[in-house]
Amino acid sequence: MKLRRLLSGSVGFLSLLGFVGVFTDERLFLSFFAFAVEFEHFFSPSDEALDRQILISAAAGFFLGMLVSAAAALAALLAGEGGSAALGGAFAWGWAAAVVAHSLCSAALSFRERWFARDKE
Repeated sequence: MKLRRLLSGSVGFLSLLGFVGVFTDERLFLSFFAFAVEFEHFFSPSDEALDRQILISAAAGFFLGMLVSAAAALAALLAGEGGSAALGGAFAWGWAAAVVAHSLCSAALSFRERWFARDKE
């Protein structure tokens, strides 16, 4: 359980790529700041609730990313784009959807856990 917590917390280092968007004109890199919430796992106690939160948010990000990638690739191919361009755009849309889904799901689950913990006190 401790290894999963450390690995999930290490994903937070991806948020440092957001500074590329701050110091250059590549504003798409600003989306990497969404991973900053992962640093929270370094300081959280390792328990079953945290493991469940990590697994649920990772699964939600993966599956939504795959669905969006497939839909974007199909839409691009139907619009007449070439195979490589369609696939590249589909991967970009899928990546963005996965990041948003993972971040929102992780935040919602951690807020829910904190609210229930406060109610028990």
